Amino acid sequence: MYLAAEGPSPVMPHIAEVILGLVAFLLLLFVISKFVAPRFEKLYTERTAKIEGGIEKAEKAQAEAEQALQQYKAQLAEARAESARIRDDARAEAEQIKEELRAQAQAESARIVAQGTAQLEAQRAQIVAELRADLGRHAVELASRVVGESLEDETRRRGTVDRFLSELDAVSAPAKN
Repeated sequence: MYLAAEGPSPVMPHIAEVILGLVAFLLLLFVISKFVAPRFEKLYTERTAKIEGGIEKAEKAQAEAEQALQQYKAQLAEARAESARIRDDARAEAEQIKEELRAQAQAESARIVAQGTAQLEAQRAQIVAELRADLGRHAVELASRVVGESLEDETRRRGTVDRFLSELDAVSAPAKN
């Protein structure tokens, strides 16, 4: 009883305060477990679902990116192959064009040479005819002087010139061979 005589103890609370504190604690525990805890659980579940959904979306995006990368690499390889094929085709076409141009140039060269040869032949024939005429005229003049008679008669003169030229061709033909 020493305790009761001295008055209320600073360490030990009054029983009424303990009961009131216990009732308030139980009331607070009831409110928290009935209203606050379910709300926290709901927010926690939503947050977890969002995070898991975000992770799934990220994985999906990463898979799509990987697929796009593979597609890009395949397209790039296809483009490189197409580029190489086009380059080879262009080289072959250039080679073909070069050969065609070479053939055309050779044909044109052959045509020009043939045309030049024909012109030379025509000029040669013309020159030979002119020389024969000049040679015939000079031969007749010379023969007229040597023989002393006139070879002015056209038929006679022509016969003499043709005979002379035939003999001249006969003499020069073995020399050419």
